[in-house]
Amino acid sequence: MRELSLHLLDIAENSISAKAKDITIEVIEDLRIDLLQLSVHDNGCGMPPEMAARVIDPFVTTRTTRKVGLGIPLLKEAAEMCNGSFELTSEVGIGTNILVKFQHSHIDRMPLGDITSTLLHLLVANPSVH
Repeated sequence: MRELSLHLLDIAENSISAKAKDITIEVIEDLRIDLLQLSVHDNGCGMPPEMAARVIDPFVTTRTTRKVGLGIPLLKEAAEMCNGSFELTSEVGIGTNILVKFQHSHIDRMPLGDITSTLLHLLVANPSVH
């Protein structure tokens, strides 16, 4: 993925697959502290701790259509390469939270992309999700 908005779309689609009805997506740019922060919070089915720890492995996926899940591992790697961090917390029956931080000015940071179209796509394609 070449844009961070596509990573947000991927994570939101994972949330929808996990039966989330409420998904909160936040994008924070704070140039004073050279930070770009993305977060996605959902109220889906959540994951047990052992699965949450393994989700950063590209060869771990719950899909049956293919054997790899590259979205989250690629996002984690992109954040860490840009002096940032990746944090995933999840609780069964409660939901999942993902927090990703990037050094805003890092030369290798992907562009945010068309976040408006990404969010519009999510809303139109999934009217039961808030």
